[in-house]
Amino acid sequence: MTNGKMWLVVKPTVGIPVFFAGIVVAALSVHTAILLNSDWFPAFLKGGQKMAAAAPATAAPAAAPAAAPAPAAKTK
Repeated sequence: MTNGKMWLVVKPTVGIPVFFAGIVVAALSVHTAILLNSDWFPAFLKGGQKMAAAAPATAAPAAAPAAAPAPAAKTK
C-alpha cells in the first residue's frame, strides 16, 4: 500500500468513514449543482412527458447508373 503509514496517524475506524463521507458530500454537491443549473434534469427526475421518437430520415433515391456506351461499329 502506497500510503500505508497514514494509518499510524489516523485510525482506520475514523479515516475510512471520513473518506466515504467525503465521497457522499462530493456526489451530492455535484447532483445539486446539476439540478439547480439545468432545465432537463429536474424534468428527468420527475419522470416528465416522454418526447416523441424522431422519424427516421428518408434517403434520397439513388441515381441509376449511367448506361455503358454502345461499342463502336467496326469498319472494314
